[in-house]
Amino acid sequence: MSALKKTALTVTAASLLPVLLAVPASAGTTDGKATRKQPNPPASMSTVGGPQLGRAGTQVSLGPGAPVLPKEVTGRSWIVADAESGDVLASHNAHWRLPPASTLKMLFADTVLPKLPKTEAHKVTQAELADVGEGSSLVGVKEEHAYTVHDLWLGVFLRSGNDAVHVLSAMNGGVPKTVEDMQAHADELQALDTHVVSPDGYDAEGQVSSAYDLTLIARSGMQKKDFREYCSTARAQFPGGVTAGKRDYFEIQNTNRLLTGESGVSPYQGMAGVKNGNTTHAGATFTGVAERNGKVLLVTVMNPDSEESQAVYKEAGRLLDWGFAAAGKVRPVGELVPPRSAAPEDSPQVEPANNGAPAKASAAADEGSGGIGTALAVVGGLLVVLAAGVFLVNRQWPLRRR
Repeated sequence: MSALKKTALTVTAASLLPVLLAVPASAGTTDGKATRKQPNPPASMSTVGGPQLGRAGTQVSLGPGAPVLPKEVTGRSWIVADAESGDVLASHNAHWRLPPASTLKMLFADTVLPKLPKTEAHKVTQAELADVGEGSSLVGVKEEHAYTVHDLWLGVFLRSGNDAVHVLSAMNGGVPKTVEDMQAHADELQALDTHVVSPDGYDAEGQVSSAYDLTLIARSGMQKKDFREYCSTARAQFPGGVTAGKRDYFEIQNTNRLLTGESGVSPYQGMAGVKNGNTTHAGATFTGVAERNGKVLLVTVMNPDSEESQAVYKEAGRLLDWGFAAAGKVRPVGELVPPRSAAPEDSPQVEPANNGAPAKASAAADEGSGGIGTALAVVGGLLVVLAAGVFLVNRQWPLRRR
């Protein structure tokens, strides 16, 4: 049975919503703060992954013994999915097209990482850094200095360096070509809510994605060994300037607080990546993957409306805790679809609704890189293996250690 047809058989959670909503289903109501009002999700959203995922508000279908969803979740859009089977355990406005911030770098890496040998060295030019957006997160790439592709990917994954993204884009044929490649790859993955304008996720007119798409992209990326290892690396040494003819290095740390801990956030047990982001228009965004007792879950949270410090990480952690407790006790409300080229022939291709986009790395294990023990123990055989070009879905992961 095809992925989309199977999803159509899931049981709607409409009768449970009054009890289970973590936040109001229609975010147009006030949130208890006199000066703020949440915008409404679109009336019509994509149904990729199943019709229930196209509905506004929280979607969940609890079975016997399943825990209720956590109350302290204010993300404008979020999703919890089983990374192995692709089942969506619960969601909230899953296909709401919102600015993604640096979580879009997952798509950049999934698209470009396989194209560039990690040992290739490149001398950076002034022109390659000229269009890096004002206020961008930077790893500290310097013009007229040489970096390996491995160095630059560490800068992308650990420090979310837009400077490193622009240099890698130049090596891929330039920013316009890279944007075109990313859009083509998003379309192939059926991440149809995603519209790419900049390769780094910097706020740009019309640049959007969704919690569903970011989770789909993360699942694809985590099938690549280098991607898994880069995004699970906690600390690494990055090349600096040259002193007396010798290259200096400085330590960089991953900005994923659930991986490293910091700023009032504790490391999440079993966290193995993936990517966080934060911009003016996007707010805070986060996609993570974690393993517990042999179960691997993906979570995405976009734009929490909370005064809680580091809310995006804490809400993601609460949703992961719920997902691990609820696994096997809920009926899926949808699923993560395979790429177009790997979808069964009888699986329909569903186009997204026009829902109003806003107007306005084995590399990481090299010497000098550090990681979180639990994460590195997981990622070696974490996700689905691509075999003979076939995207394996609805199979137990890992199929084998790599």
